[in-house]
Amino acid sequence: MVKPLAYTAPYAWVFWAVFLLCYLPEFTLVGRSRAGSGGNTDRGSTAVIVLASWIGMIAGFRVAGLPAFILQRGQRIWFVLGLAILLAGSALRRHCWRVLGKHFTGDVRAAADQPVIEDGVYRWVRHPSYTGGMLMYLGTGLALTNWLSVVIIAGAAGLAYLYRVRVEEQALVGHIGARYEEYMRRTKRFVPFVF
Repeated sequence: MVKPLAYTAPYAWVFWAVFLLCYLPEFTLVGRSRAGSGGNTDRGSTAVIVLASWIGMIAGFRVAGLPAFILQRGQRIWFVLGLAILLAGSALRRHCWRVLGKHFTGDVRAAADQPVIEDGVYRWVRHPSYTGGMLMYLGTGLALTNWLSVVIIAGAAGLAYLYRVRVEEQALVGHIGARYEEYMRRTKRFVPFVF
């Protein structure tokens, strides 16, 4: 019986090393983030992301060993590709944290005097940090070499991020106004020039 490579030594060691390297900073940074200036306009989006992520991860890991859904053909390629996407998503998120600096908050906050950040990848995409997060979830599912894990993990996170973006953009337009609307006209949400 074919098992996911992430459940087989020595691949499991590589998987968990990369997984922890990418996800541990997420907990540390969000845990240390301070509430930014402005009113909390989160509308539960942080809870939605956390809940969807945990449910998606637990379910994705649970089904990873189901033989009917394992990506048997090219399993090593899917495993390596998944880890590469996970690392790329993590690197993108870390870039975003550096660019945002003191403006990073774990929840949605908006104030009329806050700047519209257009440095780094924010020049082309409004929510590159969420793009990075979605890449991390997609990469995790692929590294489990199970297409059902990919659908569950990436799908749960994707839906949560779509809700978060809707809440965040409403808050930013409501507080910042024309400056943010103009920025929205020039940029895409997640993928430059596409979406």
